[in-house]
Amino acid sequence: MIDPALIRTRMTAAEFLALPESNTPMELLDGEIIMAPSPIPQHQDIVGNVFVILKQLAKQIGGRAFVAPLDVYLDDHNVAQPDVLWIAENSRCQVTTTHLVGAPDLVVGVLSPSTAWQDKTVKFRLYQQHGVREYWLVDPMYRLVEVWRLVENRFEPQGVYGADEAFGSAVLGDQNVAVKSILES
Repeated sequence: MIDPALIRTRMTAAEFLALPESNTPMELLDGEIIMAPSPIPQHQDIVGNVFVILKQLAKQIGGRAFVAPLDVYLDDHNVAQPDVLWIAENSRCQVTTTHLVGAPDLVVGVLSPSTAWQDKTVKFRLYQQHGVREYWLVDPMYRLVEVWRLVENRFEPQGVYGADEAFGSAVLGDQNVAVKSILES
């Protein structure tokens, strides 16, 4: 269930994108604005680690890495703000002057108590439906990274990796990513 502390308001993507610029964590999911409290320091450490990893890989293999808050227009009722995302050089995701349009190639969600349910259900479904090629869910509490790959328009589990493991990312040219480098503070 969505945390009752989250503030909700209904609108279209056009109305949402016309709102003033803000650093408040805010997304439009299924036509409803979802606002959450600021992330805790551990969450931000992990977001920063993933962003640095993806930024370094982008220099090697091409593509671009982005960190929240950045709006990603998926459709007329859904504008997500993934914690971290990466788009390939030849991605279907387009960068405009104000936001991204279309599914990023890789989305990384860092689980927080107030947003974990959304990341695992609502956003999972949206990212799958819109063609995100790879979805990582980082669980700071259990020190795990869950990796999902899009196969024939459905997310299939690649695996769940602990702090002492590494995994290969097909979207990132089969580069290995050490979970420890994601989780360290």
